[in-house]
Order: sequence, then C-alpha cells, then structure tokens
Amino acid sequence: MAVPKFRLGFIGTGTITEAIVTGLVSREMPVPEIVVSPRSAKTAERLALLSEQVTVAVDNQHVVDAADMLFLAVRPNVAEEVVRALQFRPGQKVVSLIATVDHAILRSMIGAPVNLVRAVPLPFVATLTGVTTVFPPDVAVEALFSTLGTAVACKTIKEFEVLAAASALMGSYFGIMDHVVGWMQSKGMLQETARAYLTQHFVSLSTVAFRNPSISLEHLRHEYSTKGGLNESMFAEFNKGGGLDALALALEVVLARIQAS
Repeated sequence: MAVPKFRLGFIGTGTITEAIVTGLVSREMPVPEIVVSPRSAKTAERLALLSEQVTVAVDNQHVVDAADMLFLAVRPNVAEEVVRALQFRPGQKVVSLIATVDHAILRSMIGAPVNLVRAVPLPFVATLTGVTTVFPPDVAVEALFSTLGTAVACKTIKEFEVLAAASALMGSYFGIMDHVVGWMQSKGMLQETARAYLTQHFVSLSTVAFRNPSISLEHLRHEYSTKGGLNESMFAEFNKGGGLDALALALEVVLARIQAS
C-alpha cells in the first residue's frame, strides 16, 4: 500500500519516534519529508543522519507549521505543557501516540478543530514488523503504518483501549523470559545457552499461533500438552499458583488506567 505524500512531523524524539523514522527510511520506497523536534538533540541528530529527507526543526512550533501529518510522541506527564504551547492549523491531521490521554483531553489541549487520530505503534515498526492500532479508522494513517508492519483500525474506542492494554505485555514477556533463564542458570546452565534455547522456543510457539489463525489457542494448548505430560502439568501448576489470575488482574489495572485518562 502506497503512503500518501505527506510531510511528516514529530513532536518528541523518544523510542517510538526513532522506531517509526527508522522504519520509514528503511523501506524499499521513497522516503517522505520528515521533520523532528530538537528536544532530544542526540536522537534528533542520529535520525537526521539516516536520510537527507529527515531534518531537525528549530523548535516544536516549527514542526507543527511544517507538518501535513503531525505526530505527538511526548510523555503523558509533559503532554499538556508541550501541546498547549503550540498553534495548530484547523483541519491539520494530528496523530497522538500518547496512549493514556483520550480524545476529549487532547482536543482541549490542542484548542483547534484538527483531524485527530490516536495510534499505538510498537518498537517493532523499526524493522517493519510492528502491529499498530489506529482509532478512529483513517486511510492515510493506516496506509503509513501498514508499510511498517500491520495496521489495525479500531471501530470503537473500547476496542482501541483493550488492544492498548494488551500491548502493555511487552515488559512482562521479557520479564518472564528473564525469570526462566535465571532459573535455568540456577540449575547450572550457561546464560547464553539458556537464552538461545528459550528465545527460539518462544519464536516457534508464536509462529504456530500466527500461521494457524483458524485454530483456537485453547485447542493449541491441548494439542501441545500430552495428557498427563509435562506441559499439562506446567500449565496446571501455573494456574493453581495464581498465574492466570495475576495476569487478568494486571490487564484490568492497565485498562482502567487507560480508560481513566
């Protein structure tokens, strides 16, 4: 899917902005004009070195003035201070990457009748393998993120919020891996060996789920758990120890935080 020829602007040059810009310049298609804010100077300079199409703005207002599609990628705790200081154009397309600030609050901060879209891109957009939720559906925003992996357009805000909560599993995923690798080390295994084995094991499991979307995950769990075997025992003990309840609680807490913003 071709990306419309917009000049892209980024307010905030953190991890997600760097991932998006890195992905955009790595694609086998023309790089759009990209203007980034100078707030994180080292990151901004690094991004400018990726392509002559990437330039560093004088200040945040310069980014707003230059951009046809403007991305707000600042931390929630500084969002109000940063956004209220800017002057937006009526009808300007503004894409908020601030997951915990809702439409109504964003509109009050912006103070102009812009075309507002929210999105939750993940760091994997840097390698063109990211899945990005978008709300409300927007052809141009979906087209851009489709070139960086997969774009999922949400029809309702509830759907968007639930997916945003699920996206918060990244740290937990690596935390679980780290815990298991540590346990393997405690049994005398080298860290390098334990990590290499576990990462490939998880890749293989995710590949099975990805390639078989018509098969329920519950069915796959049973298929990969011999009756009375080790896998069945592992899941039973994990569940009995409160693992699934803890996961469900964590998801609800994160969702509540998103909905309360």
